Amino acid sequence: MNVDGMTLSILGPAFIAGLLVVATHVPLGQEVLKRGIIFIDLAIAQIAGLGVILANQFGWQAHGWEVQLAALTSALIGALILSLMEKFWGSIQEALIGVTFILSATASILLLANNPQGGEHLKELLVGQILWVTWDQLIPIALMTIAILVAWFKFRQYFNRMGFYLIFAMAVTSSVQLVGVYLVFASLIIPALASNNYKAKPALIIGYIVGILGYGLGLIFSSIIDLPSGAVIVWSIIIIALIIQLIIKKKLIRYQKA
Repeated sequence: MNVDGMTLSILGPAFIAGLLVVATHVPLGQEVLKRGIIFIDLAIAQIAGLGVILANQFGWQAHGWEVQLAALTSALIGALILSLMEKFWGSIQEALIGVTFILSATASILLLANNPQGGEHLKELLVGQILWVTWDQLIPIALMTIAILVAWFKFRQYFNRMGFYLIFAMAVTSSVQLVGVYLVFASLIIPALASNNYKAKPALIIGYIVGILGYGLGLIFSSIIDLPSGAVIVWSIIIIALIIQLIIKKKLIRYQKA
């Protein structure tokens, strides 16, 4: 048990990073579930990660603007490709998304094959390094999050297929470097599944509760038991989702009996 790890200077930025991810990923995840393109987040997150790896190959700083630009450009190209897939091959789109993910994932492995720290880079891409997030890193992510939320909730009715894919790519690009591919997927899909059978506003509230509690409790537990935060948060989000579902079902049963 490691109580010393529970310091505000470490957990504070990490929790805010989680809140920023949840803010955009809950509504976008609900849209992904509605469209039936579950693995789009994994594919775009992996493509954005591939952009980061390419930038690192050129020796650019891990959190420099060049790396951010490379990740965003990669994700936007991926979004364009996936949008075209939906347009021309909609009946097999989910399979093509899976192929896209595998291609970008294996491309990352090939690029890092001769890198002595390649395994560590892949681990960071998948599991993330949320405890190493700094306040300075969060400022541009917060601005991006505000822009995405305004665009989504105010102008969503004007989005065509391409508009959705582009805003999705921007959201995933900003989050994958903070929390990793696994947490990006968990933040999008698990709250969406937990709130799937409810109307728009209650679904959004339930999704946000699942995400916020999942990140908060996951960070605390990972610090106490000294295990990787990303993996613990994924399990925490799932457990919170199940508990909330049980609570809601019990209340519905009581209401029906009354």
